[in-house]
Amino acid sequence: MTSARTPSVATAAIVLAAGIGSRMKSALPKVMHAIAGRPMIGHVLASLAAEKIAPVVVVVGPDMDGLTKAVAPQRAVIQKDRLGTGHAVIQAKDAFAGYSGDILIVYGDTPFISPETLARMRAARGNGKKSPAVVVLGFTPKDPGAYGRLIVKNGGLERIVEAKDAKPTERKVKLCNSGIMLADAATLWKLLAKVNNKNAKGEYYLTDIVGLARKAGLKCSVVEGTENELLGVNSRAELAEAEAIFQAKARARAMDNGATLTAPETVYFSADTKIGRDVEIGPFVVFGPGVEIDDNVTIKGFCHFEGARLAAGAIVGPYSRLRPGAHVGVDAHVGNFVEIKNAKLEQGAKVNHLSYVGDARVGAKANIGAGTITANYDGFNKSHTDIGAGASIGSNSVLVAPVKLGDGAMTGAGAVVTKDVPADGLALNSSRQEVREGFASKYRTLKKAQKDKKK
Repeated sequence: MTSARTPSVATAAIVLAAGIGSRMKSALPKVMHAIAGRPMIGHVLASLAAEKIAPVVVVVGPDMDGLTKAVAPQRAVIQKDRLGTGHAVIQAKDAFAGYSGDILIVYGDTPFISPETLARMRAARGNGKKSPAVVVLGFTPKDPGAYGRLIVKNGGLERIVEAKDAKPTERKVKLCNSGIMLADAATLWKLLAKVNNKNAKGEYYLTDIVGLARKAGLKCSVVEGTENELLGVNSRAELAEAEAIFQAKARARAMDNGATLTAPETVYFSADTKIGRDVEIGPFVVFGPGVEIDDNVTIKGFCHFEGARLAAGAIVGPYSRLRPGAHVGVDAHVGNFVEIKNAKLEQGAKVNHLSYVGDARVGAKANIGAGTITANYDGFNKSHTDIGAGASIGSNSVLVAPVKLGDGAMTGAGAVVTKDVPADGLALNSSRQEVREGFASKYRTLKKAQKDKKK
């Protein structure tokens, strides 16, 4: 969805992400904890990008180099001393030197804010003389509890009252503050310059700018979002709650778009999972990051995919694992306890049982027998295995890369293939079967005698 505002009005963003997140009990910055395979802050940045909000400046804490790298190419600035939200925003001021548009302030631990809501905030800000100087995003939670209340009069926002400071009548107000704001850049910096830290915590609060704006005769307004959309994540329990919210929406979206989920509550998607129409997904399937599923694919239960693509008509599972670089072609089959990594199965190829195919190409309609391994790693380097169209690989074969098997080539059961096999050739390296009649009985008698002697 695009903004309803005049396209020439620029909107930038400041993402506050310097919090330690002590309740997470983790060395990892709070906003780097993942929901659906994507760091929380990644969800926020994706919504900003969808609404074409730029530039984006991320406020990080000291020693958060990993976070700085994760948000690149967005610029990161450091808040050395954590002196409140107002102080955090001020750290980004120099990054906006010469900028004259609007600035949106969002939080890296509020991952579900939608592009549609951001568009409504931009529309509410407008660009006329009577436009509000500050737009605050509010919501109506089931339990207002400790949330700051938004006091609205005559359709305009008068002030934000913290719960601990609210009068009994103000505590009855259900409309609460999310902390997310949008303001004209020049106005924002002027108001922040007037914010002081004369409060119990000795911090500079961003929320104070609403009261300061009203004292200056400026108009403020409210746009309302949903409680789930504005969920803040501060603990592992809240992270799990956020994951559940995401997955419920992702499952519903997949089914609405034409996929069948046999047991929806057991299927887990990533933020970037792409699912086509008429896809059948069995129970206990996990989609890691980077998975694309085309139309008419069947995925049986207990599969795990990451960085993989399944083309139309493919059948995979049960108990299959597709790792990054796996490409299952049109009408190809991957069966139980098969692992595919950085390999392409071309149209109609089959790897149905107990096999590992890594760093390889499996040609069209080739068949890989049970227990086959492409030995792609020698302890130092990864090498490639090329299996031609229509090839037939016998059970328990080991293909020692680098090696190429031509179209229609075959290997005998248990073959260890270390040299190229020409088209329509057969690779064998086992000796002729020898039968010794009565050996098994004599062997068991000998072993039993040896065991009895030890007693």
